Amino acid sequence: MKRALDIARDVRSGRVTALAITEDCLDRLARADELCAVTRVLADRARQAARQVDAAVSKGIDPGPLAGVPYGVKDLFDVAGLPTTAGSAIYADAPPATQDAEAIRRLRDAGAVLVATLNMDEFAYGFATINARHGTTRNPHDRARLAGGSSGGSAAAVAAGLLPFALGSDTNGSIRVPASLTGLYGLKPTHGSLPMTGTFPFAESLDDIGPFTASLADMHALWQVLSGRSAEDSGPLLRMARLGGRFRDNARVSQLGAIDAISPDAPIIELPDIARARSAAFLITAYEGGQLHREALNREAMRFDPATRDRLIAGALVPRDLYERAIAFRAELQARVARETADYDVLLAPTTPCEAPLIGDPQMGPQILIDGALRPARADLGIHTQPISFLGLPSLAVPMLRPGQLPLGLQLIGQPGGEAALFRCAATLEKAGFIGVSTPASLRLEEAT
Repeated sequence: MKRALDIARDVRSGRVTALAITEDCLDRLARADELCAVTRVLADRARQAARQVDAAVSKGIDPGPLAGVPYGVKDLFDVAGLPTTAGSAIYADAPPATQDAEAIRRLRDAGAVLVATLNMDEFAYGFATINARHGTTRNPHDRARLAGGSSGGSAAAVAAGLLPFALGSDTNGSIRVPASLTGLYGLKPTHGSLPMTGTFPFAESLDDIGPFTASLADMHALWQVLSGRSAEDSGPLLRMARLGGRFRDNARVSQLGAIDAISPDAPIIELPDIARARSAAFLITAYEGGQLHREALNREAMRFDPATRDRLIAGALVPRDLYERAIAFRAELQARVARETADYDVLLAPTTPCEAPLIGDPQMGPQILIDGALRPARADLGIHTQPISFLGLPSLAVPMLRPGQLPLGLQLIGQPGGEAALFRCAATLEKAGFIGVSTPASLRLEEAT
């Protein structure tokens, strides 16, 4: 499928109708069941929205910068008329949402056409998108491997060319991890900078939303639509640093080589208390998730996904004073890191510690090597993303350019409110050939025929 801005340009000029784009997209979605990326196809809604875009074009009215662009959302965004399930059977028959999430409203006002809701780990608790109700989302680059999570359905749908962009959520890395494993751009914004209204929470102290795209230009445009801000940045030469310590442990040699080649003269700095930060992030996540679902656990615990239930029960048992200590530590560490990184615009780090792991034995679950021992991928794929979420910093996951190999990504981490600098940095790296999206081999074969 074409990039979002290319589609919008063609629709606005009248070269193609939004309805034709929508029908093509619906056809693609209907033939992609084996990915387990889609939970609901919203065909009637999509056709109606596309006709409204076409009607505006026919009257000489500009439908917006995303005119006729189809997209999907992780299954935790409110969609008017549908229950918001957050990937769980428990809420499959919940009362329908009375209105769209604020992010969906902003995209609708920009002319985008919502066509589907997308698979996720139940309640966004995991880095794997292994879902008891909808199945395990598979990686378009190798369907024996994970797409990552918890926004795996969103990533897989974009990487497979089913959609030009999709929305996900990121609490501890749930956008950046699947972006790395499927070879996309994925944005975790400055905490609280994009609208969360109308999204099912996981851990509100850490939750954010953001897009997946196969184009940096599309990411730039989506940021402006969703944030209502300009992402233009033409400041002085960007000041970069490489993150050391735990960020260079458990990273691929190719990732470290790419980081070192990008900015060989940039200093390697070590953020303080990173291991403690990750532990505190786990604790906050567990406590807030457990409190959110406490009543449902008391009422119908056996309806939860088994892989989610035990962790939520454990979180519900975390003492309040321990949680408050973790929150206080977060504020202290944010202030300390702000002082120690004040001289830099962009920090470079790996996104995931490895390429997409094999789905493997469903009893054991997918495993990855961390500190020389096999660990559950569902928990530890976020080893490099979780501390950044804890600090509330913006992070743009970018795909390393590595044709013929499984995707793997880097993080460009900015100062609070520094998304524009991240986009400028990524544009420079893309132009220099350090980063770029690689099409899955199966999709290249399909396009060739």
